[in-house]
Amino acid sequence: MLYYNITICLIASAKCPLEAGPGCRKGVDMHTSRYGKTDLPPPFRQAGTMRGDGPTLSICLRCRDGRENRNTDLDQRGGRRLAQLVADAFPDSTAARWGIRLRGVNCMSNCKRPCTIALSAPGRFTYLFGDLDPALHAGDVLSVAAAYAEAEGGHLPRPVRPKVLRAGILGRIPPLGFAGDPVEPLSPTPRHSTHGSDNV
Repeated sequence: MLYYNITICLIASAKCPLEAGPGCRKGVDMHTSRYGKTDLPPPFRQAGTMRGDGPTLSICLRCRDGRENRNTDLDQRGGRRLAQLVADAFPDSTAARWGIRLRGVNCMSNCKRPCTIALSAPGRFTYLFGDLDPALHAGDVLSVAAAYAEAEGGHLPRPVRPKVLRAGILGRIPPLGFAGDPVEPLSPTPRHSTHGSDNV
């Protein structure tokens, strides 16, 4: 299966959602799936940044929040609804001014704790959160994304996060190459040699 990542600059376009203002995102990432359709809700197609080293907010698009039945269309799942609400509120948010990139993910494999988001960036901690209600927590998602962009190293202590994202934290992964708390080096237990001097 082939997947394509297409980047389209909107700077010279009248469609630029921020009109090249202080929070101009300078482009949009559109991810085309094997089905030939965009993976993202429509507002996501005009959200995000081309800066590959900037913070990224990932939202699982296939999470079920209990408001669906087995035959519910993918576009109506909780993850899609959360993504849509986040994208709708994004242009006027602090997260947009920080240059956060938005992306949808077709399943983040965390099905028992929907809805799920992640925050990541090179050289920063990666965070995974769950238990989010699309109808209640889109604003909290954007708030924690802005805090992540502002925080040194992407470190988000418990008091900094909105309440729902304190109990709903599922993972915190230090960046590669990080030294110091909370990282400890691991090494195998030394093995004792079976070829001692008594055998000489």
